[in-house]
Amino acid sequence: MQVNPDIHETRDLIASDKVVGTDVYGVGDAYVGKIERLILEKRSGRVAYAVMSFGGFLGIGHEHFPVPWEKLTYDPNLDGYRTDITQEQVETAPRYAPDEDHDWSQQEGRRIYDYYGVKPGL
Repeated sequence: MQVNPDIHETRDLIASDKVVGTDVYGVGDAYVGKIERLILEKRSGRVAYAVMSFGGFLGIGHEHFPVPWEKLTYDPNLDGYRTDITQEQVETAPRYAPDEDHDWSQQEGRRIYDYYGVKPGL
């Protein structure tokens, strides 16, 4: 079966280039940021994290926040993702500056998942 690389979306599937840049909304449909990139597990292909930018809106400078994918739910009415992450969580969340490398070790992954109260899906 030949797969057409130009297909970006079906009812249940979406290409990564369509997800990057997608807006994220919080409580009350308030815009909270956007998805900067996806971090995939090499072997399973599962999306482990959405690296989000919450820059400015919540009073924080432009930084990147790795968020477990499980914290996001697609909402077709918003054409974006919803999250229940609060401003208070963002203020102390694991993050890194756009110009620095992030520690993607298993230990750091556990810290991120624990921070958001999500059990890693393996």
